[in-house]
Amino acid sequence: MERRPELVLKNVQTPGGRKADIAIRDGRVIHTGAGTSGDKVIDCTGLFVLPAAVDVHVHMRGGSQSAKEDWKTGSASALAGGVTVVVDQPNTLPPLTTPDAYAARVREAKEHSLCSYAINSGVTPDTPLEEMWVKGAAAFGEIFYAPSSYAESVDIADISCALRRIRALGGLATIHAEGIVQGKDTGLAAHDTLRSARHETEAVRAVQEGNTDGCRLHFCHMSTAAAIEAVQGTVEVTPHHLFLSREKTSDENTRFKVNPPVRSEKEREKIWTVWDRIDVIASDHAPHTTAEKGLPFPDAPSGVPGVETMVPLLMAKVLDRKITLPDLIHKTATAPATLLGIPPSGFAPGDRADFALYPNAAATIEPELLHSRCGWTPFEGFRAVFPTTVILSGAVVYRDGDFSPSNPTWFAGKGYIPPL
Repeated sequence: MERRPELVLKNVQTPGGRKADIAIRDGRVIHTGAGTSGDKVIDCTGLFVLPAAVDVHVHMRGGSQSAKEDWKTGSASALAGGVTVVVDQPNTLPPLTTPDAYAARVREAKEHSLCSYAINSGVTPDTPLEEMWVKGAAAFGEIFYAPSSYAESVDIADISCALRRIRALGGLATIHAEGIVQGKDTGLAAHDTLRSARHETEAVRAVQEGNTDGCRLHFCHMSTAAAIEAVQGTVEVTPHHLFLSREKTSDENTRFKVNPPVRSEKEREKIWTVWDRIDVIASDHAPHTTAEKGLPFPDAPSGVPGVETMVPLLMAKVLDRKITLPDLIHKTATAPATLLGIPPSGFAPGDRADFALYPNAAATIEPELLHSRCGWTPFEGFRAVFPTTVILSGAVVYRDGDFSPSNPTWFAGKGYIPPL
């Protein structure tokens, strides 16, 4: 006799306009349709029910950087923002450029993460890419065309060589496309000039010209419409480039300091004109302590927290009818899962039973209510819609501010060979 569903989400209004019950068992959707009963039932009347997000670009810190964030606080922040899968970037301390460092990072995540995760491999001239692939690297990079926080640049000859090797493995290369000129980094306007929009586009074109074997390319955190339009591959954009601009704050505000820079209001508005060309929204969650961000502008590190506010900011845009719910789901859940090659969360039988339930009302972002250890956000005061309930693998792991035990999954890359 077939077992009853473990969880049923009743009266779900799907993005297509259909009202249905979603039956879940063993971490998967088993049926979407007419009413059914289950061991546990959640009535979703009046709520937005979204497939939970995959954030393909986070920096979970940990280790010697635990004062900024660690896997436990970062993953809690993710869940509270409706994100059930994160992809950790390899410019850690130490960087993930050796099999031992990579294995240690996986162990750290397994011990402490509350949400599911994947981890990328670093790329340097000396990185044994083939061994990193076997260890479980989800993708390769960020590959830094220009230096950024805790990461040195890789010259174009070495990038081309790496892309040939990654193509031979069948892997994905993720690119941090920036160019830098010399000068004094005295404020947001100067930071924008030193890492200009023109240099971002030039970096995109240079990497693509060096990709002679046709490796799959994913361009991270694009900050200008021109660079987005130049990409031959997948495009990722962050909330801070969609919502923040230099004109929204003082020039010396280090909390807006990121790489690539926050651009002008005119450039920010232009990104929205190429919304349909954006494949993935990712947070580039890169927390620093308030003390670090309180340093003089030239000394303050680049990066902002964002994994918890990413989907809520976009949900407010849905309420304002500036973007559609299907678009949001595609760019935060469906397309990121496809990019990684992992099962999608969704409403169809067999889909991952990861969901986030949102009210039909916005609130104001308050730093003290967020869960990142860093304790601040550049989006303070912005309108956002935070989830009331988050489901991971068919189990409620977050509800009304409280966390429950979770059973996260490590999504190793397709080259992973388990040890004997």
